[in-house]
Amino acid sequence: MSTNLLSLNSLSPGHDLDAYRRTVSAFPILTPEEEKALAERFYYENDLEAARELVLRHLRFVVHLARSYQGYGLPQADLIQEGNVGLMKAVKRFNPEVGVRLVSFAVHWIKAEMHEFILRNWRIVKVATTKAQRKLFFNLRGAKKRLAWLTQDETKAVADELGVSTDEVTRMESRLAASDLAFDGYEADEGDTPTAPVHFLSSEGADPADLVAAENWYESSRHELNEALAGLDARSRDIIASRWLKSDKVTLRELADRYEVSAERIRQLEQNALKKLKLSVRTGVEEPA
Repeated sequence: MSTNLLSLNSLSPGHDLDAYRRTVSAFPILTPEEEKALAERFYYENDLEAARELVLRHLRFVVHLARSYQGYGLPQADLIQEGNVGLMKAVKRFNPEVGVRLVSFAVHWIKAEMHEFILRNWRIVKVATTKAQRKLFFNLRGAKKRLAWLTQDETKAVADELGVSTDEVTRMESRLAASDLAFDGYEADEGDTPTAPVHFLSSEGADPADLVAAENWYESSRHELNEALAGLDARSRDIIASRWLKSDKVTLRELADRYEVSAERIRQLEQNALKKLKLSVRTGVEEPA
């Protein structure tokens, strides 16, 4: 197959991935002498045809590297496209006088583009932003040979190997185990608890002005109630507090035993005290259960 009849734009894995693989596999592998000659033409003479030939002859290598990232759930065609960008960057920077093969030099650039694509698209929220986190992300993915969480010894071994703290390894492992959740979620079956973010938004009625007004009303009412309670005698104040203001309500019989009077007398004292309170505050009160 003559590469002169092909252009880089016509070689797109997105159209037909299997056909693309067959096409790039048909390109003959360059010998060291052929590769050096092409690289020198581009490096010294800026021969773009030579650069194009170098890229075309190494496309199969990008396909090979893309297969190693199948476990991320991203389209192979997209990974190959990103890897091809890295290959072209490598060809542009390749110095034939260094004495290494292009494939050895290009692997860094190809993987760098694929890694960047994975980190941009693997989660809605980025799992790694710094260089150290990116290194940990890919190394930890490779270090986990099973689905279970790492043990403390395994976590320490990974941390020592990568030169990070055990806390950083644990945090990254948690990010790897997490999954994206659609904003609207799904139609929950009857009885299911909604889990989508949309179900946890604030109420439309929670207007800031209303919240401030409610807080002011609460503080004012509490102040008036405290003043009204202070106007009661000690026994009446204790009866109201025991029957209305405490979490553990006290019965009429318990108060009767406390003050050595009848339960009916406690009820009368309670009613009289409530009437005095209602005259002093603006809020109504519900009878306890």
